[in-house]
Amino acid sequence: MDSATTAPVPANPSAPVHRVRGWQRVVLWTLGLLMRVWGATLRFETTPGSLRQLTKTDEPVAMVLWHNRLFLGAEIFRRFRQGRPVYALVSASKDGAWLAAFFAMAGLRTVRGSSSHHGREAALLLVNVLKAGNDIGITPDGPRGPKYEVKGGGLVVARRAQVPILLLGGNFESAWVLKSWDQFCLPRPFSRVRVTGELLSVQQLADRHAGTDLIASRLAAINDDRTHQPSGLVI
Repeated sequence: MDSATTAPVPANPSAPVHRVRGWQRVVLWTLGLLMRVWGATLRFETTPGSLRQLTKTDEPVAMVLWHNRLFLGAEIFRRFRQGRPVYALVSASKDGAWLAAFFAMAGLRTVRGSSSHHGREAALLLVNVLKAGNDIGITPDGPRGPKYEVKGGGLVVARRAQVPILLLGGNFESAWVLKSWDQFCLPRPFSRVRVTGELLSVQQLADRHAGTDLIASRLAAINDDRTHQPSGLVI
């Protein structure tokens, strides 16, 4: 993967953007390879209707999924979006540098900024990414929660770019659930995952408050935590 496809785009060019180098990249390359192999073992299940939504690539979309389903993100993009460029907003901090590099190893591109600092610049750059014909990925309850609480940034970006939102759902046959703020889910290798795609049109998102409520209710409906309680270790 060349530098043109993996180099992060800074949301605020004047702000310092931290990156990982040297041995850190070796560690992340190993983790990225593990993630790809692990993801490839999962058996995705979906419905014909969801498959049509997931593979509809005639226009860019803002893909939205809960933070604790992030493990599925790269694999969903790889299997259903036919190699379209996908960008995610990642903090310009040192912690964000690790995540940005990891995303690059997984085949995703990044916009380096912050939803709280320089948020306007970051939102504008995401709008430009969409207008250029690329997809973006957003976790509406990230990066620190509260869990399953939809923040309005993703909706604002989609409305300004006049693109639909593609909601992503992932329900696990078997998964480990981490003791993190979001209860991050790791599907067990070779297990089945029911994947759902639900497209919300520009018209459905016209009103900001109604659109935010709709996103929250539909994400709750297509991500059922009761379906993935692990049978073994809870880390």
